[in-house]
Amino acid sequence: MQSTPHLDVLPPLVEAGKSDELVESGRTLLAAVSPLNDSYGVFPALLLEKLATRSKPTHSDERNVYFVSSKPPPSTERRIFIGDTSIIFAAMQNLTKTVDGNGVHLTQQESIQRSIRKLALDYVNFAKECWIHTSRMSGETNQATADHYRSLYTCLSLFTILYLPEYGLENAPVGDDLMEWLNIHFIEPSTEEGDHLSSLERPWEDETFWPYLTRAILRGLSKAVTFFLGTLSEHPSGNLRRLAQSIIPLLSTQPKLQHFDAERDFAYASHRWKEKVKTLRIELDDVPESDRRDSFEDWWDRFSDIVGILEGREEVVRKVCEELGADWREVCVAWGVFVDTRLRRQDLPDVAAQVLEDMPPDPTILEDMVHVALFMGDPLKALEHAAHLDPWLSAHLADMMEPLSLVEPAVNDETELSVREFSVLSYAHYLHSDPAMWRITVSYMYSCGKVGAATADEILVRVPLRLQSKPSNANDGGDSQGDLSAVVKDVNATCHEYQREAARRVVCKIASQTFVQRREYGLAISYCSSAEDWPGLGRVIDRVLREYIHSGPEQYTKFISGIAPSLQGLRVNSAAHGVFIHRLMFAVRYAEFHQRLLNRDLQDAAWDLVSMLQEGIAPKAWWAVLLCDAIELLQYDPTPLFSYASACVLLRRLDEIISRTEQGAGEDYLKILEAKRQVDGQKDTQKQLQLVRFALAKYFARCAMIGTGGTQMVPRRMDQTV
Repeated sequence: MQSTPHLDVLPPLVEAGKSDELVESGRTLLAAVSPLNDSYGVFPALLLEKLATRSKPTHSDERNVYFVSSKPPPSTERRIFIGDTSIIFAAMQNLTKTVDGNGVHLTQQESIQRSIRKLALDYVNFAKECWIHTSRMSGETNQATADHYRSLYTCLSLFTILYLPEYGLENAPVGDDLMEWLNIHFIEPSTEEGDHLSSLERPWEDETFWPYLTRAILRGLSKAVTFFLGTLSEHPSGNLRRLAQSIIPLLSTQPKLQHFDAERDFAYASHRWKEKVKTLRIELDDVPESDRRDSFEDWWDRFSDIVGILEGREEVVRKVCEELGADWREVCVAWGVFVDTRLRRQDLPDVAAQVLEDMPPDPTILEDMVHVALFMGDPLKALEHAAHLDPWLSAHLADMMEPLSLVEPAVNDETELSVREFSVLSYAHYLHSDPAMWRITVSYMYSCGKVGAATADEILVRVPLRLQSKPSNANDGGDSQGDLSAVVKDVNATCHEYQREAARRVVCKIASQTFVQRREYGLAISYCSSAEDWPGLGRVIDRVLREYIHSGPEQYTKFISGIAPSLQGLRVNSAAHGVFIHRLMFAVRYAEFHQRLLNRDLQDAAWDLVSMLQEGIAPKAWWAVLLCDAIELLQYDPTPLFSYASACVLLRRLDEIISRTEQGAGEDYLKILEAKRQVDGQKDTQKQLQLVRFALAKYFARCAMIGTGGTQMVPRRMDQTV
């Protein structure tokens, strides 16, 4: 995977092509590399010569910090590939947890090993589909992408052949399987060469005839071989015509392991077939020297190489492959088909080591280096090269290698990660280059032990909750949930899935703060309750109560309408702290009071006001505000709204406020009233309290005149207004 050549960040510090303005402003860019992954923190800073003259920092000196990844975010087809293969990865995690009660290792269970092989083949098929899809798209970039998926396809399929054979065939000869892999992924000879030769009347006269025929035999392409050997029936040499007819049935009857029920039968058939090849060699050696060449080629030497391949002569296979321009892979595969037909997977590294001494791979081609490591039986080296080729490949190979006991599950003391966890976590960090893929990112991280879980928690609590959200209208009363709530629900569901309660609570706290900023107080309280953040709940309620001060009673009651349903649920929540529930009860009751005032249901409004004071629901800081609200009710002319006892409650509260204020505790009683009076453009709170005392005095005088001193007020009608 290549790093992105440049990084674009938003909002831009300066417009494109105007970087000189940054220098002229006395600033430069600094970057801090993350110790965890390939990301950077980029931020503007003053030039060194400007630091000495800088004044004391202020709030306006704050600047954005840009967090960027050195890896480009996944493209569209890459996202599809990542999403589809993450489903296979999840199935793999569920499978690896399936260990029976006796502690039997995964590879000892036939059904589980078959399941791992099936999942590996699913990876192979998805890589193949992406390769086919991107190869059909035009453009240089798409061709590079197609080549990349082809590399993933070859590596995954080779891993499956060598390390995940069908159950029971682990010790079976591997030559035929490798030849099939080679013919699928590295096609030789080309179709164009075959078409060219088949169009000729005497193809043996073309210089590419014998190389084509030899390579077709080396690759086991029986149909092409039969056709071109058949064209030799017109060759002027009778010996060549006879030998060509003799070798055709020999090639078509070469034993293949998949055609036999038992390896013993395959070995016996291979021995008999080699005897027939020896007979052909005798016939070939009997050809007189005078008839071993035609006017174009030394056909006998070419035919001898073909027979040498069938005989399984190591030196001939190597010589022919070098002449044909084949690489080490083709030699190793041909070795298992012709030289040692019973070559097993555990013996392949020895053969590969011999071949690689004379035919070293190109170390700059990462695909080849992965193949070398797999042929050599070195899983750790394969993961190292795969990580450079694509972190996706190393992660999913490591995930399959650990249950197959190809890599140790032990945790490294320094990194606190196993080999598998290191590879998977590296891939997860790559995924985090696109924050929108956080669901897939954390699913990989949570499979990586304590380190991965802690990292995933940090990802979850930093999911951009405002992604694609639209601010709600404050006049809606805070009922709309919108896209933001949907994102929070997704994060919560992920926390529940992986049992990350602490992270879930942090996310709920963050969501609550975000909803408060959007003035969606009902949702804010709901998420505070979910997080069991009772101090936070108190702060939300205080924020709602401030809406009364700044927006007035009508807007305040609308906000409370979105909160009131939460009160009943909090009352039955045993974990909820009573002091905060008490504060919420006051906010709701106070909204009911103002709703009754707005509806001109004054008698019940008076009952509400007195009960809030008498039952201790109203906080002391709000007493003065409630008493000021009572002025309108005390001055109501048609009929008295308070009983004598209720009016005495108001008077006692007023006396306590005045006396405590004189004793220096006025802030505890008057700060809310002072704030409201400032919003209303008035500052004299003491004058307002004198108006309350004056209204009470007049009310008591009125009661004395009409003789209602000891009577009770009209019973309250128990209708719900909010």
